[in-house]
Amino acid sequence: MNVSFKLGPLPLFGGRMAKKFTASKLKVFDDDGGGGDDAQFPSFLPKEVEKIKDPFARSLAMRIERLPVQIGYSKSCIMSSCVKPLIRHSNKTTPVVLLHCFDSSCLEWRCTLPLLEEAGLEAWAIDVLGWGFSDLESRPPCDVASKRHHLYELWKSYIRRPIILVGPSLGASVAIDFTVHYPEAVEKLVLINPSVYAEGTGHLAKLPELVSVLKSLPLRLYANMLAFNNIPFLTILDWTNVGRLHCFLPWWKDSTVSFMFSGGYNVISQIKQVKHKTLIICGEKDQIVSYKLVVKLHSELSNAIIREVSDSGHLPHVDNPKCVAKLIANFAEDDADVDAKRSFCLALAQEMALRR
Repeated sequence: MNVSFKLGPLPLFGGRMAKKFTASKLKVFDDDGGGGDDAQFPSFLPKEVEKIKDPFARSLAMRIERLPVQIGYSKSCIMSSCVKPLIRHSNKTTPVVLLHCFDSSCLEWRCTLPLLEEAGLEAWAIDVLGWGFSDLESRPPCDVASKRHHLYELWKSYIRRPIILVGPSLGASVAIDFTVHYPEAVEKLVLINPSVYAEGTGHLAKLPELVSVLKSLPLRLYANMLAFNNIPFLTILDWTNVGRLHCFLPWWKDSTVSFMFSGGYNVISQIKQVKHKTLIICGEKDQIVSYKLVVKLHSELSNAIIREVSDSGHLPHVDNPKCVAKLIANFAEDDADVDAKRSFCLALAQEMALRR
């Protein structure tokens, strides 16, 4: 079975980065089950990784490694999972740091990260503390403050330069919270179908016994069917297995309960404190985050633009990676001056709102 994605129309793009991308179709996986890998998966990944068919997921999984990140005043470290860039550019370019959605992992970037590297960017895909594939045998707290501090310590230890921070869905809340607390670490923001108006975990904070349901195949499959647009069932099933792979680690439940009990993210009051240049990417057919909230976020950020990904759902960096990679690459290159185009983007947002 072959699955293809189309590159939708992209207004106002150009420059050197844009030339690195073509409108050719992206094949997701074949009927051979994704075999043929000569390299091996890291030993710390759950054995279920072998069942994944998507070659992009398999390829990126082989690049995942753990880096020691010191937390707090003790000498103990958390072996923290991430995908490091193939090439480090010293001070020549701004590093791009890719976060992920709620209860997900760096494998979300399996298709887009290689395209960003192809465009010459230094791209990091980092697992947020409590999710992904870090070694959490010691069961550290995984509340918002701990997630923020962990990301900062990783940045301070290994990146050490202002970054372009990319956050999809709840990852946008992670990005905003981090930027407000450590503005010197961030040069620009990219928020993808941002979920930033939720007031924490709500009633789930009082129902820890429901956490186990979050890893169930039926629930994850249903969520993916909402998240993606016009994707065949077998592909969604495979992507569901990619998205829940980290749930097989023995500390997943404890880490998730820790986050739920803490109350989760509530960044509503922080949004207007963000002064950084921001690119908001939204999927044309997102069924999870209301477009009205995207427009509201745009109006509350002082230096933001909106770009829409045609015929895409909640996770355009998965179902339309060429488009998202091009948007991020152009934004990194600064082809589009945010201030100069703000009036145009506001008019564009109003026009799209009328269409809906």
